[in-house]
Amino acid sequence: MPPPMLPQDWFERPATAVAPDLIGTELILRGCGGIITETEAYDPGDPSSHSHRGPNKRNAAMFGPGGRAYVYRSYGIHWCLNVVCGAGHGVLIRAFEPRFGIARMQERRGTDRPRLIASGPGRVGQALAVGPEDNHTPFDAPDFCIRPGASADLLVGPRIGITRAADWPRRFGMKGSAYLSRPFR
Repeated sequence: MPPPMLPQDWFERPATAVAPDLIGTELILRGCGGIITETEAYDPGDPSSHSHRGPNKRNAAMFGPGGRAYVYRSYGIHWCLNVVCGAGHGVLIRAFEPRFGIARMQERRGTDRPRLIASGPGRVGQALAVGPEDNHTPFDAPDFCIRPGASADLLVGPRIGITRAADWPRRFGMKGSAYLSRPFR
């Protein structure tokens, strides 16, 4: 029997609390996934957050219930997966260590190098076949969930790929993991 899923109310906290707590948990989407190794926190007071200017059609999922997916397209190319926390709070899944459905993820990514399967938010989306149909989906189904995992030592640093508030220490990673998008400074 698989481990229990995280309850939906577990996510109803500030993103800065949820993001480090997600490190070491298991992410499963349609039989694929692994151990979350890197996240970034965003909230309405953050000028780099999609929720900073309030709700709109694109970011509506971020203002819905916690424990749901917020999916958006980055640079018009990559679908990115976020976990909604409290209203306007979200956590970007930046990387995970592949553990489940590895062959399918390798095929989707076009690589047999495990470290390159899901080390970066665009790679995460491609490996898991994330798309707009996943937006608003709750993480409470056996094949679309986040399960508790082992605790991990954390790395904390500035976020990547943004220009506003880039120096804020809201990027969290698993210390010692080979499955990070980039090294921490």
